Amino acid sequence: MKFEVQGLSVNYGGIEAVRDISFSVNEGEIVTLIGANGAGKSTTLRTIAGLVKSRKGKILFDGEDIAGKDPAYIVGKGITLVPEGRKIFPDLTVLENLRIGAYLRKDNIEDDIEWVYSLFPRLKERSWQYGGTLSGGEQQMLAVGRALMSKPKIMMMDEPSLGLAPLVVRDIFSIIKEVNKNGVTILLVEQNANMALQVADKAYVMETGVITLSGSGRELMDNEGVRKAYLGK
Repeated sequence: MKFEVQGLSVNYGGIEAVRDISFSVNEGEIVTLIGANGAGKSTTLRTIAGLVKSRKGKILFDGEDIAGKDPAYIVGKGITLVPEGRKIFPDLTVLENLRIGAYLRKDNIEDDIEWVYSLFPRLKERSWQYGGTLSGGEQQMLAVGRALMSKPKIMMMDEPSLGLAPLVVRDIFSIIKEVNKNGVTILLVEQNANMALQVADKAYVMETGVITLSGSGRELMDNEGVRKAYLGK
């Protein structure tokens, strides 16, 4: 699996939200984009997912340019997005939410439902509960579980820790590592730069639509500018 963004520019609401960015994600990695609100991180993920159209540039997945393709086509290729704010279906049960994640699949999904339940035992306990009655942390687990039901090669996660208590945030990052260990490559956008850099193999800093810095998670954690701007140190 090879994934690469080349010279991507995106206009969003009349402004240039992303300007000529390039980065790559290798199979099996956790790659994170960090930066302040409005830096263009979420727009980048939404553009890869086909929800926003790019102005120029390429999004190459196994040699194919998927820029501008339909979101369902992109999911079918193996790229899925866990959106900011979770976006689960509140009036459907946990199990129904998981089944919707597999809507493009024609094979048997029961083993994968059990796999998701093994990752998230709390979801199994609540399989007949409506999504809207779950706690914030449980809804985030459900959003991740639903994304995994499409059998992704790359799972993109947009602010998975947003609005969650510190203990729950630790749980979510443990889950990210566990999912990655199970062979899923992860592209992570996260405000909690400290947690994101701890788990990342590779990291990019975005500022006002451009990538200003890149390196391993450890290198960026040790970078004085990053420490002052994003780690509060």
